[in-house]
Amino acid sequence: MDKVNVLGVNFDNKTFNQFQNEFIERLNNHLSTFVVTANPEIVMAANENPEFIKILKQDTDYITADGIGIVKAAKMLGKPLPERVTGYDLFTWLMSVANDRGSRVYLIGAKPQVIHAVQAKVAKEYPNINLVGADDGYFKTDLELVARRIQKAQPDMVFAALGFPKQEKLLAILRRNETPALMMGVGGSFDVFSGIVKRAPEAFQKTHLEWFYRLITNPSRFRRMLVLPQFVVRVEQSKRGKK
Repeated sequence: MDKVNVLGVNFDNKTFNQFQNEFIERLNNHLSTFVVTANPEIVMAANENPEFIKILKQDTDYITADGIGIVKAAKMLGKPLPERVTGYDLFTWLMSVANDRGSRVYLIGAKPQVIHAVQAKVAKEYPNINLVGADDGYFKTDLELVARRIQKAQPDMVFAALGFPKQEKLLAILRRNETPALMMGVGGSFDVFSGIVKRAPEAFQKTHLEWFYRLITNPSRFRRMLVLPQFVVRVEQSKRGKK
């Protein structure tokens, strides 16, 4: 089974290693590749946003299970996924790949101080990366114009940390234009990558409690977390064949 459908979103039934192999092959062939790493929050948002769900269905090349909630939902539906494949892990791996290959990378998103910190880290720890763009996410320019600017830079990889669905809208434009790059929305990954925000300790990661760590370190996320029980209810309804 190549795809596993969770509330209308088709997840790729692959391991982290399988994604790695396919991404390397597509990079070698300069294929336009749009990757979405989706968690329950993104799935629920897509179900409420026709434009967003259309992007996920028509424009993406890969959708990974970014969150243990998706893995558990797939199991509940009798269509198990092999493992969680997080956006942050893919992002850091791809940055290492870019460094090894001397790739052209375009970064867009996050606060000005965050993107500046990311630039500094890239210069120090990923010296072979050709950083052809590093823009913060506080722009008012039309997404079409932003996409045009990114295309002119001729990147091999594009990472957008604009939050969903804005980052997916931008990358969908690039994908429709067949930009020959691997493109991925990375949410808050720049914050963690820069060191400004700490990732959950390994113990939380291994027990799939990163969400809990983020909640206790940032209580303002509580309202966002309320979507999780709603997600479980929707999955149960889907399992029973209800709308």
